[in-house]
Amino acid sequence: MAYLALVLPRLRHLRIPFSRDQAFLLLAAFNQFFIAIDIYLAHNISGGIKPAEWIPIVSGFVCGAILLIAGAIAVKNRNLASALANLVFAVSIGIGLLGAYFHLNRTVLLSEGLVSIQAVATLIWAPPVIGPLFYVLVGVLGISAAWIEKPVDSGRLQLFAGKTVQMPYSKTRAYLLIVSIFILATLISSVLDHARFGFDNAWVWLPVTAALFGFSTSLYLGIMSLPSAGDIMAHGTAMLLLIAVGVVGFVLHSESSLTSAGVIVIERFLRGSPLLAPLLFCNVGLMGLLALLAPGENIPPPSSRW
Repeated sequence: MAYLALVLPRLRHLRIPFSRDQAFLLLAAFNQFFIAIDIYLAHNISGGIKPAEWIPIVSGFVCGAILLIAGAIAVKNRNLASALANLVFAVSIGIGLLGAYFHLNRTVLLSEGLVSIQAVATLIWAPPVIGPLFYVLVGVLGISAAWIEKPVDSGRLQLFAGKTVQMPYSKTRAYLLIVSIFILATLISSVLDHARFGFDNAWVWLPVTAALFGFSTSLYLGIMSLPSAGDIMAHGTAMLLLIAVGVVGFVLHSESSLTSAGVIVIERFLRGSPLLAPLLFCNVGLMGLLALLAPGENIPPPSSRW
């Protein structure tokens, strides 16, 4: 079901040069590069990057590049491209889980316990536990997008050699549920970052409010099998708000890292407000909008492209 067409019927016959799955796969590749750059900046805060800390950085760039190559291969061989993409996303999930474990282990919470007042304070100042989990989310998103759903909205994915797997939700609803988890992770990451400064600036409450709104609408659409046009409009509005919040946050973070004379000092950008963090809101907002596009492969034959 094309949710966007329910709100804007004129878009029902709109044809774009790529399918929704292709758009998500391209976004997943972009996310690999984005996360790798963000990790590079974060690991530089300590003054140098240890050999093991290069693993998620290098893997992000390599995985992103392989996904772009797989996209080119998909023009001739969709099955081979899907297999290659799934391998990349499996690696991404593994690296994300290992990264979360190492970050959590460094906080000493695994030995002292996760539920305590001290644990909250530790999480605020410790290496971000949520950060590596974005690799996991990108992997889940990519695996969801790599296989064709046929028939559309059935939740039945076409695998190799004519084999299929029946999922509990349609792809549209699965995408929306994944988006809601992405937004929740972005919200938690933002709260932990801003908690270091005690939420003393009124601006920091804007991303919290927008993320809660976006999380609610995405989760609701993912759960509901027949949402109304009003529900879809609320979701679309929330996603646009998240994108706007991301842009505003990027500007504010950039300005906070400039000197009083407006001079760019690289050291301040590395150790000041995280420059790329607000763009996560733009990222999840775009995901939420893509989920509203028409499902299915709109470029025949189905095996020709992603």
